[in-house]
Amino acid sequence: MAVLLSTDLPFPVFRRGKVRDVYDLGRQLLIVATDRISAFDCIMPEGIPDKGRILTAVAGYWFSETSDLVPNHFRGGTEWPEALKPYRAALAGRAVLVEKTRPLPVECVVRGYLAGSGWKEYQASGSVCSVPLPARLGLADRLPEPIFTPATKAEEGHDENISFQRLTDILGQPLAERLRELSLALYFRGAEVAARRGILLADTKFEFGLDEAGELVLIDEALTPDSSRYWLAESWQPGMNPPSLDKQYLRDYLETLPNWNKQPPAPHLPEAVVVEIRDRYLDLAHRFGIEL
Repeated sequence: MAVLLSTDLPFPVFRRGKVRDVYDLGRQLLIVATDRISAFDCIMPEGIPDKGRILTAVAGYWFSETSDLVPNHFRGGTEWPEALKPYRAALAGRAVLVEKTRPLPVECVVRGYLAGSGWKEYQASGSVCSVPLPARLGLADRLPEPIFTPATKAEEGHDENISFQRLTDILGQPLAERLRELSLALYFRGAEVAARRGILLADTKFEFGLDEAGELVLIDEALTPDSSRYWLAESWQPGMNPPSLDKQYLRDYLETLPNWNKQPPAPHLPEAVVVEIRDRYLDLAHRFGIEL
C-alpha cells in the first residue's frame, strides 16, 4: 500500500514535525498528517499506510467529544479555501485547517496507570515528576488517582519530565493550575469514553496554546494512538504491559534490536511490523466507531 512520507505544497512552511507538515495560510495553518512514524525521537524509514488519515480522524473525533471542556484549534477539514482546492484529493482525510495560536512550551501529561518513563522513574525514586506514589506499585498498576506530570517540549532530543513547581516557574501559577485542571478533565473524559468500548486509557499528553484573546486552546492532536497509551481492558493485568492499540508495539519491537543505539539513522522496519502497527491503529479507530 502507498504511503505519504512528505509533502511539498506551494505555501510557506510553518513547521515540519516528526509526523505533521504544517503550512502557513495567514490567519490559519494547514496541518497535513503524513504516514511517518517515530520512536525514541527518531523517524522510521518506512511509513505506516493510512496512519495520517487515522490520526486525523481520531483527533477530530476527540476534538468534538471534548469541545465542551475547552475550545480547540480545529477549524475544518472539508471546506477549504480556493487556493487549496487543487490539492484536496491528494490530502483528503489527512489535512485540516486550524486556528493560529501561541503554543505553550510544555506538554501536559496525565497518567492513570504506571507505565513507560513513569514506571522507570517510580522504580528509581518512588515518585513521578515529584508526585509521590504509594510503595510497592508494579508495572501497569492503576494509580490511586490520575496524576498530572508535565514535561518540557524539546526542539531537539528528548522531552524532559518536570515538577508542577517547575511548570509554575515557567508559566506562572494561575496558568499552570488551569492547565492541570483542564488536562485532568480531558483525561477523565477520554478514559470514560474509552472504558465504554473496552479500552483503558493508561496515559496521554495534551498541548495548549493561547489565542488572540489570551484564552487557552487545545492544539496539535488529542488522544490519538501517537500521543496516548491505550490498552485492551480484557487483557490488562498488573505486572505486565498489556496488548496496546498505540505506538508501544513499535517501541517494544525496537527494544529487541541488539545493534541499534536509539540514535539516527533508525533501522528499517519489516513488513510484518508495519502491518501490525497499521492494524492496531485501525482497531482503535474502529472501536470508537470511526470509519475512514
